[in-house]
Amino acid sequence: MSARISALRVDDLVTPLGIDSPAPLFSWEVGGIAQSRYEIRVSSDEEFSPVGEVWRSGWVEDFRPFGHRYAGPELISRTRYWWKVRISDDRLEGRESPWSDASWFETGQLHERDWSGQWISDSRSPSEGTLYFRSEFALDAAPLRARAYVSALGWYKFWVNGEDITGSDLVPRFTPFDEYVEYQTYDITRLLRPGLNVLNVVVSEGRFRGRLGPHSKPQRFGDRLGMIAQVEVEKPDGGRLSVNSDRSWTVGSGRITYADPKFGERADLRVDDAAWLASGGTAKDERAVAVLPTHPRRLIAEEVERVTRVDTLQGHVTTTPRGLQLIDFGQNFNGYARLPLNGPAGATAIIRYSEVLTPDGELDTEYLHFPGAKREDWFQRDEVILSGEAVEYAPSFSVRGFRYVSVEGSTHPLSDEEVEGIVISSDLVQTATFSCSDPRLERLWENSRWSMISNFADTPTDCPTRERSGWTGDIQVFGPTAAILADTQAYLRRYLRNVAADQFDDGTVPPVIPSETSSFVVEKDRMLEMAKTSVGWGDVTVMLPWTLYRYFGDTDVLERQYDSARAWVEFLERRAQARGVARRFRRGLGSLENYIVDTGFNWGEWLRPGESPASQMAGNLLTGRPEVATAYFAHSARLLSEMAGVLGRDEDHERFALLARRATEAYNAAFVRRGGSRIGADRQDDYVRALAFDLLAPESKPGAVSRLVELIEDKGGHLDTGFLSTALLLPVLSDNGHEDIAWKVLLNPTSPSWLAQIERGATTIWETWEGYGSDGRANDSHNHYAFGSVTRWLQEYVAGIRPLAPGYRTFLVSPSLGDLTSVRASLATPYGAISAHWEQADSGRTLHLVVPVGTRAEVALGDSRQWVDPGEYTLSWPSAADTTARSVVA
Repeated sequence: MSARISALRVDDLVTPLGIDSPAPLFSWEVGGIAQSRYEIRVSSDEEFSPVGEVWRSGWVEDFRPFGHRYAGPELISRTRYWWKVRISDDRLEGRESPWSDASWFETGQLHERDWSGQWISDSRSPSEGTLYFRSEFALDAAPLRARAYVSALGWYKFWVNGEDITGSDLVPRFTPFDEYVEYQTYDITRLLRPGLNVLNVVVSEGRFRGRLGPHSKPQRFGDRLGMIAQVEVEKPDGGRLSVNSDRSWTVGSGRITYADPKFGERADLRVDDAAWLASGGTAKDERAVAVLPTHPRRLIAEEVERVTRVDTLQGHVTTTPRGLQLIDFGQNFNGYARLPLNGPAGATAIIRYSEVLTPDGELDTEYLHFPGAKREDWFQRDEVILSGEAVEYAPSFSVRGFRYVSVEGSTHPLSDEEVEGIVISSDLVQTATFSCSDPRLERLWENSRWSMISNFADTPTDCPTRERSGWTGDIQVFGPTAAILADTQAYLRRYLRNVAADQFDDGTVPPVIPSETSSFVVEKDRMLEMAKTSVGWGDVTVMLPWTLYRYFGDTDVLERQYDSARAWVEFLERRAQARGVARRFRRGLGSLENYIVDTGFNWGEWLRPGESPASQMAGNLLTGRPEVATAYFAHSARLLSEMAGVLGRDEDHERFALLARRATEAYNAAFVRRGGSRIGADRQDDYVRALAFDLLAPESKPGAVSRLVELIEDKGGHLDTGFLSTALLLPVLSDNGHEDIAWKVLLNPTSPSWLAQIERGATTIWETWEGYGSDGRANDSHNHYAFGSVTRWLQEYVAGIRPLAPGYRTFLVSPSLGDLTSVRASLATPYGAISAHWEQADSGRTLHLVVPVGTRAEVALGDSRQWVDPGEYTLSWPSAADTTARSVVA
């Protein structure tokens, strides 16, 4: 079989334009033969001529087709490099592959000294509303090559000679703006022409000056919008030209008067932006720019695919009882609507967005609460002053979570064919599929996927409506599910980079990342100050890097994030040594008290069924939840020890392994009673956490498992877990001999359950289990991915595909089929695609399995366990009672 090398990527991106890594990582996919070694070539020309050769790795012994770092001469800024790879299987003599097809990557601004553009803003201060910048420059001839390096303080759109080259992209991505701001690289060669050329940039509030967080606070990073641009032109005669943002640019206003990411866009269609875009044109109220004062923030290149349009949905138009035009897109999602508007010049059309309707069929604009904002001002909406002519309208700088849209003030009668829902998210490749004989479970899988799409925009958020904040606890629990559903490696690495940037010097971690505050904000954020100590949230520093290692084989992220992870665990260690109120009046544990975490604030389990945020906050403040905090302390210390072991940090490996053992001993002494049949506060999550984190002695596990099952049965087969433990519940039951109870919980049709939400028409995962009050009115967010972490169980236990070694180098195929007659799942791994198709009937069970090159699979069903090598197989078990495989066909 011949070797096939494909899907060449650099820093997990295909042909990236404008990277700033001085030593990028190479990866590829292998087919045909297994890789035991590889060789990489990098050249400055596509022909790989001797004079163009930059680096040749030589043969390197390594079976991984990923994670290989450039180790050649220093890369040059703004340069395109070509590269290719070949592999060899040393088990087969002479089995060297041919060189792969060549791919390329291009560096951006690798050094701060490469920037000659200046940050510019409005010369008026204070300045309000959206800013329209422009500049012109002349060329003698069409360029050989031209690149634009652009960024903004706020979201921006960029035009070259009247062509919008940002399109639906929302840039730059949300980062800790005090530390760094992303810039984008554009190939504008084809857009430049001899004569005058026009550059136009519009900057809106974005995440820099727009409203952020649960209290919708504005100006969390500054009160002046700004932009920076640098155009580098290579001329046919060999000369170069740099066109920079500086005092020669002008600024004014235009059609978009104001645009907040949360509260919506305000536009005046009577203003014609065409003149501003044209050569010799001007903006409305055009004036000089000001150069912004020097700030220590850095400009960094993109590391993740952009936030952009990833899908388009068709809407259905009806009329509400009040007579408003109503669009139902049939799916809750993040984005905006594109629709035609018309009406008298000067009239205002209002476009409102919501996830839900009231019981009487009107758009519900009151189910979410934005503290500190007047209700008529805040709810997601765009207001458009009409020009008297028909226009197709879509906002440029505002997105929201919604399923329904109401339109008033427009005289145009809408039809289904005219309206579109534009889905906005990071452009991540879906890596998993799942289908089965129960359509409810297929809908559940889709609901989780849609919640991830909705919340994986410029940072992993809790919801696309009320807060839109990067809550650390949410992504900590959902991380493994995200690693299954999509190629999230680069995306979550960027999030972790932001975590490390925002982490406090004492190791504590803001509960939201980016932290939504900066040196510009004088007053301290009380929630941030209080919640920075919370376990389960701060443990994202340890648990999420470990997730990326397990699912992608990513050792680089362990190295990058190690100091951040260690700082958090060492904070917990110091915190444990301070005696808290919660245990002050209890019988002491001697020296083990130094490993009980009972000081500081913890969110606790958070949002168990029927518990309100207010009631949970009261309990959290009173007790500190030491049973939760100590469990996470022990777990994160153990994971940190394992991280240190992978990285060869032997001293830390031993140190944190000992710390984990001591914390585990303290946990058992303080919170485990009656041989494991009573733990902590005797709630379901107490047992789930102890079992999932392997905190119990072998003799205590049976009692803990029995008590967990008893608590579930006492609830009528319902779960009683919240944010932290729901992701762990079904795996714990399955791993401890109670798949039947796991299925009972999953298939429970009444609330609290996943299927109860689906029964009520959910197309995404809700923030709370109930979602609606007794009056039939919706409450809280209807698009939160945290409880969608159950999708991992569908993929890893129902379909049965689980990693045994990092990156699925070896993996388990062991299903929990319940009463299903068929399950089909696939997963793209760093080594290639796995697929498993199970069929179950009275006559027996059949598995159709694909094992990718470079991996091995352990197939387990009952007492039958066997290892299979790469290939395609059909395995049969003649009866449901007989768990011995009768045939294997490769």
